[in-house]
Amino acid sequence: MTNRTRKFFGAIILLAFLAVYATLAMAIGASQVIIESKSMQWLYFLVAGLLWVLPAGLLVRWMQKPD
Repeated sequence: MTNRTRKFFGAIILLAFLAVYATLAMAIGASQVIIESKSMQWLYFLVAGLLWVLPAGLLVRWMQKPD
C-alpha cells in the first residue's frame, strides 16, 4: 500500500472512529455519570476526553510509515 493510500484510508478511519467514540462517550456521560458527584463527572470527562488519543496516535503512526 502506498503512503498516499494509507493516509487516505487512515483519515477516513480516524474520522469514523472519532465520531463513534465521541457519541459513545457523550451517551455514557449523559446516562451514567450525570448522577454521580461533580468530582466523578470531572474525572470521567477528563479520562474520556483523553482516551481517544492512544488509538488515534497508533493510527497516525501507521499512516506515517514509509513505503
